[in-house]
Amino acid sequence: MTAAVPPSGLVIVDKPAGMTSHDVVARLRRILRTRKIGHAGTLDPMATGVLVCGVGRGTKLLGHLALDTKAYDATIRLGAATTTDDAEGETVSTADAFGVTDDAIAAGMAALTGAIQQVPSSVSAIKVDGKRAYAMVRAGEEVVLPARPVTVSEFTLSVRRGVDLDVHVACSSGTYVRALARDLGAGLGVGGHLTALRRTRVGPFGLDRVRTLDELEAHPVLAMPLDDAVAVAFPRRDLDATLATDMSHGRPLPAVGQAGVYGVFAPDGRALALVSERGELARPVVVLAPAGS
Repeated sequence: MTAAVPPSGLVIVDKPAGMTSHDVVARLRRILRTRKIGHAGTLDPMATGVLVCGVGRGTKLLGHLALDTKAYDATIRLGAATTTDDAEGETVSTADAFGVTDDAIAAGMAALTGAIQQVPSSVSAIKVDGKRAYAMVRAGEEVVLPARPVTVSEFTLSVRRGVDLDVHVACSSGTYVRALARDLGAGLGVGGHLTALRRTRVGPFGLDRVRTLDELEAHPVLAMPLDDAVAVAFPRRDLDATLATDMSHGRPLPAVGQAGVYGVFAPDGRALALVSERGELARPVVVLAPAGS
């Protein structure tokens, strides 16, 4: 690894269109010269924007990051429904959407805002009987996924350009923006599909922290070293020297009444572990700086 690159932390990649999240990880491994890289919050190949990747011990954070809220800028085209609910699928129906009023669009978006039941796109990565739904569709099988609860906290129109709607979406993890496009078009009686998608935020990580792969190729630096990443993504508890030594050996700490997973830090600012409390003790979930490291 290049000497300028800290050994562990997070890289927030501005994923380009046409690449899978796995493709991004493969290129990062070449750029940062380490195989210990993973990602959180997969993006479809057509999508761009925020992809959170862990490097070194930063991979241990990925399963615990609070990535339950996400935000997107997207473009929805009214007047055509597709097999995939986006522009990559085959058109299955068309209708004249130029007569759809702004008021009708606003009402349709309002109906899809809040706590809703959403049927995921049939080409999602959800597993059915051990197989990915998208793989079943590609094999010619008919897939009908059950509706599930999601929360859409914001679904608003930014700009309308004829039948193309530039929208902003803020939602819970597990929400499919493609399905919002499909359902908005269906509710308006003209069909609809997604033509562009850019993720602008995942949990606390936004576009202000992203780097393109080309930028990382030229200057291979992490967005956040491990200590900074824990401080940004988790509640913080600072320890004295005695408790820090206990934690570095994996011993539990006295509880302080903090809910959920939080980070504990040594007096010198190092992130030692992620812990969670049960009863009177806080026990390590992930030890990030074991004794002797």
